[in-house]
Order: sequence, then C-alpha cells, then structure tokens
Amino acid sequence: MARILAIDDEQAILAALERVLRRDGHEIVCVTEPVEALSMDLARFDLVLCDVMMPELDGFDLVRRIRPCFDGPIVFLTAKVAEEDAVVGYGLGADDYVRKPFGAAELRAKVSAHVRREQRERVHVLTFENVRVNLGTKEVAVDDEPVSLTPTEYEICELLARRRGQVLSREQIRVSALGWDSDADDAAISMHVSRARKKLASAGVDPIATVWGVGYKWQL
Repeated sequence: MARILAIDDEQAILAALERVLRRDGHEIVCVTEPVEALSMDLARFDLVLCDVMMPELDGFDLVRRIRPCFDGPIVFLTAKVAEEDAVVGYGLGADDYVRKPFGAAELRAKVSAHVRREQRERVHVLTFENVRVNLGTKEVAVDDEPVSLTPTEYEICELLARRRGQVLSREQIRVSALGWDSDADDAAISMHVSRARKKLASAGVDPIATVWGVGYKWQL
C-alpha cells in the first residue's frame, strides 16, 4: 500500500487511476492543476504519477522542478511515445512511463513494482574505498557525503555494486534494476548511467566503467 500523487489535467483520467489503484489498497491524491503540486509537501508521497501534456506547466517542466525535493519514483503518463521523448523524461529524473491509453493490468503492475522496490527491507552497507552504498537508506555516499541520485540511478548503482567486477548488459540492468515490465530501452539505461556517473564524478569518484559493446561494471 502506498500514498500516490496523481497529476493530470483530465478528470476522467484521474478517476480511472483512482478506480484502478485503489483495488490494491493505495491511497490516491489527485491534482488537476500541475502548479498546485509545486506547493505540496511531496515527502508525504511514495510515488508520483504525472501526465506529460498539460496546459501552463507540462509534465517535463513540472518534474524538472519537483525532482530535487522528491526522492521517490516518478512515472510519466504519456501519449508521447517517441524514443526521444522517453529519453528526455528519464533525463529529467523520471523512473518509468505508462503509455496512454493505459491498461489496468499494466498500470497496477508498474506501480506495484516501484512500490515494492521502495519498501523492501535493506540492512547492509557496501563499502568501496571512500564510497559507501547504504542499502538501508538507499543512498550512495562519497566521503560520508550523500550523492543526490534519483531512485532509478540508485537502483542501477546498487545492482552494479552488488555484482562488483561483473559486466552487465543494458538488458540485464533493465530487468534486474527496473523490472521486466519496464519500457526503458538501451538509450534510457545509458541515460540513467550517464547521469549517475556525472553526479558521482562531481563527488570525485568514478566507480562505473563502460565496457564497450557489452555494458557496464562497478570497478572499485
């Protein structure tokens, strides 16, 4: 069970989201005006569902503004299915997307997968020189200073760190870190890895190595 913020300018879509997700016991807070989300206490929510095509403030701009203060998963609801649009969304910090019109089974499966990832118990810390991957708090820290990763970026780092030295393909990363039902393609995985590497580089470390033509590995 999770507390979910749903943002869409179409009341019919919000009603459908409520009807579908309440079957799994989730609590849904619906917002039709995207600017309203900017003044909300986002820490109260476990997941955000956000439409892309909205007047005044579209989903891409909204996520760009709320991602720094919301560390949970963000899933776009979108009729925009072009690969470049998906890559833009992932680049802004989104974790997944569901195409409109969406099926109830797909929506429930994706939400449940993200909620399970957020709520599973983690009790270990992985240490690599001055880099610590805290599986309890879902943080990567360098010299005890947390690196601001999105949930998906963290999941990829955790996966690679757990399998230190093993080269994982983009497909293996997608399935293991994001779930078999994720729409992320190779370009999206590359984008997530690139953003994580830039943030880690800013902290002075480079733990993820590219193995050309194969994938990525944790090299510390």
